[in-house]
Amino acid sequence: MAHRIYLVDDDRFLLSLYAAKFKDADYAPTTFGGAEELLAQLRKDAASASPPDAILLDLIMPGMDGFTALETIRKEGLATNSKIIILSNEGQDAEVDRAKKLSADGYIVKASAIPSEVLSEVARIMGARAPVVAPTTP
Repeated sequence: MAHRIYLVDDDRFLLSLYAAKFKDADYAPTTFGGAEELLAQLRKDAASASPPDAILLDLIMPGMDGFTALETIRKEGLATNSKIIILSNEGQDAEVDRAKKLSADGYIVKASAIPSEVLSEVARIMGARAPVVAPTTP
């Protein structure tokens, strides 16, 4: 069964890029354009006991930011068995430390990792075997 991944980012281009990369690696990605959408889905998931395997969460988004979403997830006990990985361009020590204090399972700086590296790091954090992705041909 494919690992279910939730991708949360307000950048539609990045969402489609990461979703395609995960789908090519036999994951089942679902995308969300903001934290409010994610929380609504996680509340539904909690009611049906079907959380995702991992959540990749951007920090800087309009409306609710990623830190507030992460705090809400922890406070409400949502997605307790899901790995929550910050995927953001914010890479300052203060942001990384705050994510750790909120029990994020990983932190990836978008500008420092190509999509295949993000995929490998997510697999590592999840404890899954690294995916084998066939190279795409032009």
